[in-house]
Amino acid sequence: MQRTNPMRLRHTLPLIAAMAMSMPAAHAQQELMVSQYMFNGLFLNPAYAGSHPYISASLLHREQWLNVDGAPRTSLLGIDGPFLGDKMGLGFTLAHDAIGVSRDLEMAGHYAYRLRTGANGHLAFGLKAGISLYSARLSDLVYWDEQDPLYQQNISNAVVGKFGFGVYWHDDRSFIGLSVPTIYAADGRIATKVADVRERYYEQHFYLYTGHVFTLSEDVDLKPSVLVKYQQHAPAEVDLNCNVLYKERFWLGAGYRTGDAIVGMVEYQVSPMFRVGYAYDMTTSRLRDYTHGSHEVMLGIDLGRDPIKIKTPRYF
Repeated sequence: MQRTNPMRLRHTLPLIAAMAMSMPAAHAQQELMVSQYMFNGLFLNPAYAGSHPYISASLLHREQWLNVDGAPRTSLLGIDGPFLGDKMGLGFTLAHDAIGVSRDLEMAGHYAYRLRTGANGHLAFGLKAGISLYSARLSDLVYWDEQDPLYQQNISNAVVGKFGFGVYWHDDRSFIGLSVPTIYAADGRIATKVADVRERYYEQHFYLYTGHVFTLSEDVDLKPSVLVKYQQHAPAEVDLNCNVLYKERFWLGAGYRTGDAIVGMVEYQVSPMFRVGYAYDMTTSRLRDYTHGSHEVMLGIDLGRDPIKIKTPRYF
């Protein structure tokens, strides 16, 4: 999701940040946004932890809105694996998000309790607990009232406790998930200094997503998926995606994010252990007059994935 209102962007994001701090709608888009979410489920939902019978890790970096000063830059690390057979899953994520004058470093642990449903299905309930270190150089903002106390003091590494929840079901070919990555945040210090007009700075975001893999031929599989994102202070946003898998190694996909971008992506299974991916977002909003789009690169590492025992490719 975009973190600011593109209707109000002119030339630089520091101006947007200044406007955002005095507007209720400014808190509408705060959670991390990636285009390759369908291959990085832990970034959306803690219940995804342990959904593969091996340890899986992902490294991802996103450069959003190229050529726009202060545009979002996001770096992510996620690792998860099964615990006590397939009854539980454990995971860890590290995320650094920079936009305008603000920086947010989040470290979180993930726990999932898994139940078998039928021959191949699993239903998981997940919890997320972590902390964020939030910083904002408020003195760098361009603002009208130089005497406004809101902008007189910078925020440096404010510690915020965060908790999230999710539900995730999957079998060999289908998945569906519902999550609230930040159901509660102990952000009173930030709300007092930045939000001002709201009791909370971090708002709840709801994610509902699903997908299915269809076999078209011996060499071709088709995976359509959809992600619905909702936050009470912003219009709902929908990601529609369709990916094609060729010979169980090469993914080629396209997507559309309502009101924001058209997305193209590729992923290649270099070996049973390594995957590499790339996504490009072509902006369709009014931001297209100021940016050449967004780039995202991903490296996936699957440790202990035995290609003899696990014959199906990694669909999600």
